[in-house]
Amino acid sequence: MKKGRIIAFFLLVLCVGSLIGTFGNKAADNILLGLDLQGGFEILYDVEPANEGDKIDRNALVSTVNALQKRANVLGVSEPNIQIEGENRIRVQLAGVKDQSQAREILSTQAELTFRDVNDKVMMNGSDLVEGASKQTFDPDTQEPIVAVKLKDAAKFKNVTEQIVAMQPENQLVIWLDYEEGDSYKEEVAKESPKFLSNPNVGEVFNTTDVTITGQFTVEEAKDLANLLNAGSLPVKLDETYSTSVGAQFGEEALQKTVLAGVIGIGFIFLFMLYFYRLPGVIAIVTLSAYLYLVLQVFDWMNGVLTLPGIAALILGVGMAVDANIITYERIKEEIKLGKSIRSAYRAGNRRSFATIFDANITTMLAGGVLFFFGTSAVKGFATSLVLSILVSFLTSVFLSRILLGLLVESKWLDKKPGYFGVNKNDIIDLSKSTEDVDAPTKFDKVDFVKHRKKFFVASGILLAVGVVVLLVFRLNLGIDFSSGTRIEIGAEKTLTAEEIEKELANLDLEAKDIVLSGNQNQIAVARFIGVLDKDEIAEVKEYFNEKYGKDPSVSTVSPTVGKELARNAMYGVLIASLGIIIYVSLRFEYKMAVAAVLALLYDAFFIIAVFSITRLEVDVTFIAAVLTIVGYSINDTIVTFDRIRELYKKTKVKTYDDLKSIVNRSLQQTFTRSINTILTVVFCVIALMIFGSESIRNFSIALLIGLISGAYSSLFIAAQLWMIWKWKEIQKKSKMKKVQDHDEPVV
Repeated sequence: MKKGRIIAFFLLVLCVGSLIGTFGNKAADNILLGLDLQGGFEILYDVEPANEGDKIDRNALVSTVNALQKRANVLGVSEPNIQIEGENRIRVQLAGVKDQSQAREILSTQAELTFRDVNDKVMMNGSDLVEGASKQTFDPDTQEPIVAVKLKDAAKFKNVTEQIVAMQPENQLVIWLDYEEGDSYKEEVAKESPKFLSNPNVGEVFNTTDVTITGQFTVEEAKDLANLLNAGSLPVKLDETYSTSVGAQFGEEALQKTVLAGVIGIGFIFLFMLYFYRLPGVIAIVTLSAYLYLVLQVFDWMNGVLTLPGIAALILGVGMAVDANIITYERIKEEIKLGKSIRSAYRAGNRRSFATIFDANITTMLAGGVLFFFGTSAVKGFATSLVLSILVSFLTSVFLSRILLGLLVESKWLDKKPGYFGVNKNDIIDLSKSTEDVDAPTKFDKVDFVKHRKKFFVASGILLAVGVVVLLVFRLNLGIDFSSGTRIEIGAEKTLTAEEIEKELANLDLEAKDIVLSGNQNQIAVARFIGVLDKDEIAEVKEYFNEKYGKDPSVSTVSPTVGKELARNAMYGVLIASLGIIIYVSLRFEYKMAVAAVLALLYDAFFIIAVFSITRLEVDVTFIAAVLTIVGYSINDTIVTFDRIRELYKKTKVKTYDDLKSIVNRSLQQTFTRSINTILTVVFCVIALMIFGSESIRNFSIALLIGLISGAYSSLFIAAQLWMIWKWKEIQKKSKMKKVQDHDEPVV
């Protein structure tokens, strides 16, 4: 039986390793990469009526999505992501598009083809064309590029040409693209508008369905026109309110850097778990490897699109996944120190740690859900990866880890081998020599966390006041996500200077609000503009800097309307996440613990904001993702502490304030190691992302690091201490009420 369990353990590990080795690379290769990793662009359109009196309803939005889908198909985009948002918006994401300017033009051009007489009377329109039959060809006489179209009804075309021939001498059939009310043929010819295509003279009546459109096209222009006609006209007008485009080289570099950061961060976690937890650490490495494989596999199955923030979430997920292992292993170590057998310690540690792990994961998922609901597409990608990471880690770090460790424990091979769990034999208590209920010794038994609570409250209050002053004086350095405007990220193979970029922008008649240099050797320049560049200006910028430095710059634009909405949604997100945590913790613990925990979380969020204010780091949508992640994650430590407080409170009859202080202090002493270790594992990932990851998520990583440090502080010196004060007041109030009731009872 002993050998059988050990053999089963190695077979299971071999099975996990074989699955990862066989299917891991395939799953990773099949995952679709977002536009920030392979280049491409994203546009948010406000959908407006094309004609006066039209209404934008669900049918109009669906028709527009279908038309845009056709246009994306003619661009050769394999996985276009086109979604309806709200009541009048459509978001378009096209990854891997090489010519973004061309794609932009094809997407938004109305492409309503009309055939008119010289008096602007519409004779035919795009509905008279055979769908999908237009193609680029060449004039047999001049060899100039032309567009061949096929009409549905030869008789109708015959009737039209009869009317045109009868209009001698002005017998011209004027062909327009995207005609707008108020334009006139002669004015547009004078201005050489691109809406005017051609005005051939009609000298005879044609009874045919084959028509050619001439207009001094280039081959590419003729192909684009044919594609637009095949895709059909848009039933509405599209107003671009938000856009972001990423050059392919930027995306490739970001992917390489972030993957490298992940490898380094995860490597440190593996070494940490081996050093600190010995044999259980080995099992943690196996389960974390299984976690990474399963996350990639599930992404592949669900056809998920992996973005840069999404990869960051997966890397952070490794740090979060190991939390469950740490909480369980620390609990098992405690039980071993109390003199229990390895089997008893294993069973008790698993049983007592499960509720803590469950509660911690639920609160983080709550924040992830809020992020997904209120976030933009990049933030939604982060939220999806975060929630998926939590669900998968629960399976691997809880169930798989327990199965593997259980096989070894139940084999009795580990009996009398506490060192395999990182427990020193000198730390084990001989319960046969003790008649009292004792606790497992910790390295922090002499540390009084409660004694200096007033000093910590004062320090926290001072930091809070300073933060308020800093915000009032410096305010936040809002990125275009919240302040609106344009952001251009310019990359080069050489060191750039602000003066050089300013000069190059001046050549384009552009003046930046500010220019910030980044990268290891200042090879990236980020220029921000107050105004929103239109698509023609964006095309000019991309072409200019691509020729200048050999890299396609990334350009993002946000309208004032969208900027205000993002700021409002960020506020809603924090408030809803906080409310959700209060409700959940109140149900699982008690209301006072919930309020204390949320106050600590809001302190963390404010602390991040204050640091960003004084350091003038840019605040964008990923910053909000970081704040909400901290709101969801840092409560893990608070829940671990509250879970231990609740456990000790049930065992102790509290009569004095010292009794309550002793419970809180002892809880902090016993959970301090696991609190620090769970934060350290995530810190490893965050620092790796910050140092080795892409510059585009640098501020995101910094915000997470600040939040993690603040979260550890607030869990120890704010949440638990506040609960202690409020709980004592409750106990005193109940005691006074009992005395009054006893005094009022009649004497028999």
